[in-house]
Amino acid sequence: MRERSYFPQLIIGFTLFFLYLPIIILVISSFNTSRFSAVWGGFSFKWYLKLFSEPQVLSAFGQSLIVATSATIASTVLGTFAAFALHRFKGTLQKVHYALIFSPLLLPDLLMGVSLLIFFVFLNMKLGLFTIFLAHTTFCVSYVTFVVMSRLQNFDFSLIEAAWDLGATPFQVVKKVIFPIMGPGILAAALLAFTLSIDDFVVTFFVAGPGSQTLPLYIYGMIKYGTTPIINALSTILLAVTFIIVGLTEYLKGSEE
Repeated sequence: MRERSYFPQLIIGFTLFFLYLPIIILVISSFNTSRFSAVWGGFSFKWYLKLFSEPQVLSAFGQSLIVATSATIASTVLGTFAAFALHRFKGTLQKVHYALIFSPLLLPDLLMGVSLLIFFVFLNMKLGLFTIFLAHTTFCVSYVTFVVMSRLQNFDFSLIEAAWDLGATPFQVVKKVIFPIMGPGILAAALLAFTLSIDDFVVTFFVAGPGSQTLPLYIYGMIKYGTTPIINALSTILLAVTFIIVGLTEYLKGSEE
């Protein structure tokens, strides 16, 4: 009998270790009392306490939260309707619709940021939180549509027809039929959109204006003048929030199956 080779598992393990080692070092450094990461001065939460006493950090986080929440709501509504339209209706127009919806998934962030900046300047729009909101909604719609369409593959539309035959109102159809079945998928898509929006830097960098500094932009500004332990603490919190949201998204997607 041929012996099982563990070489592929070793390669995968080494690759994952190589990729996540910088993140592990960053998290450990955020609890280091010493200002310098190369010297371990003891375990402490002082950089986290100092982080929350910085008004600029709180302001940047508040702006990120406003943009991410509004972009998530808008992209979830638009993406859900787009997914239903693409799934239910076929034709030449829908092929164009499909290309427009999924093109942001293929475009590099740099190209999208530059093109959106040119578009806003052409329209003579003032760069700020509103342009960031429009930009985030643009690429989040594609991800929401993709997630909701995957859920629609197993959706039985005869249930809606049965509800109509039984005299259900449009509101009752949505509340009693569509939302209980599609709810977890839509919520998972919304969480994914929120994660993408609150962590985005490249697109935001191009479409942000004076006074519209989100958290990723603030971190970038701090790094330009040298790394500080506060950045490690802030990055650790962002990592934790991202992992929690991604984990919840995967749980909701798994609960549908």
